[in-house]
Amino acid sequence: MSSVVIANPHHDELLRGVGFDLTYIAGIGSLALLMGWFVTSNPNLFLAIFILNGWLLGYHHVVSTFTRLTFDRDSFGQNRFLVTKLPLLVLAAVLFLCLFFGAWILTTIYLYWQWWHYTRQSYGISRLYQRKAGLDNDVLSKLVIYALPVWGILHRSYQRPDTFLFAEVKVIPVPLWLVVAAGIFTFAVLAWWVVQTVYSWMNDSLPKVHTLYVCAHLTIFGVGYLAIDNINHGWLVLNVWHNCQYILTVWMFNQNRFKGGIDPKHRFLSYLSQRNNLPLYLGVCLIISTVVYSLLRYSLGWIAIVTATTLPLFAIVFQAINFHHYLVDAVIWKVRRKPIRENFGIAT
Repeated sequence: MSSVVIANPHHDELLRGVGFDLTYIAGIGSLALLMGWFVTSNPNLFLAIFILNGWLLGYHHVVSTFTRLTFDRDSFGQNRFLVTKLPLLVLAAVLFLCLFFGAWILTTIYLYWQWWHYTRQSYGISRLYQRKAGLDNDVLSKLVIYALPVWGILHRSYQRPDTFLFAEVKVIPVPLWLVVAAGIFTFAVLAWWVVQTVYSWMNDSLPKVHTLYVCAHLTIFGVGYLAIDNINHGWLVLNVWHNCQYILTVWMFNQNRFKGGIDPKHRFLSYLSQRNNLPLYLGVCLIISTVVYSLLRYSLGWIAIVTATTLPLFAIVFQAINFHHYLVDAVIWKVRRKPIRENFGIAT
């Protein structure tokens, strides 16, 4: 599939260029599948890869959000509530839930919310490619993105795992008939999509880049939720893909925002966001995430020792960070807002 895109590049379908888009779609997808293969072939590698993924990609991808919120005065002013008050509200809510229900509620919320968060991000990116190709967002386009993830999370719920990422979890009870029905529906949707895709190809109207993205989406969600039986190993595939995707998306947004050169009003961020400064941008974010999360871990460990608390402080704080990130993303990436469309190159 990728060879077709290279041989006949429709530059108006690309978000940035052949190299970037192939990395964005096929490159990070291949990396995610490789990580899944590593841990399924040798489960003893999971903990090491889990830690490396968190340090190099997970923490980094959260910090990337703050390049949209706090790296320049205008952004901070526009998003002051999201940066100052919302984190405290989320932390209070997480603490209340943990005290009232137990730590398992945080793991359960994370299981389902991260599924929705990953699915919505992928849907948003598919919409970017649709807009670049001049396609309508019809019913089939939505179903082909959502059907398989829904089947996947129903399948995970039916499995009824006792733990998820080393913590107790309680899933929504799902009967087998519902999983089977979701599978049949998904196959019907995919068959419909394949027929439409072949028809478009025969009429020389196939949106190649969008089609490639949909194939990557289906592969990652299919492997992560259905092909890999272990819930942690499947999660790793999706998480690596999501993290890499998010980091590159934020950089692309910032680079488009400052494509005219260094902006004196936003000198630091605009300098990092220049086309040739991607390694520097990634390095700065990695340094910030390493320092912040190291200090956070040290502080939480010290508080736990000094106070002799029985509260799962790490779970409370880290899940509060995750949930805050999910809420912020739901606000700042609304494509219907003109500045967002412009900085993604889809201002139509």
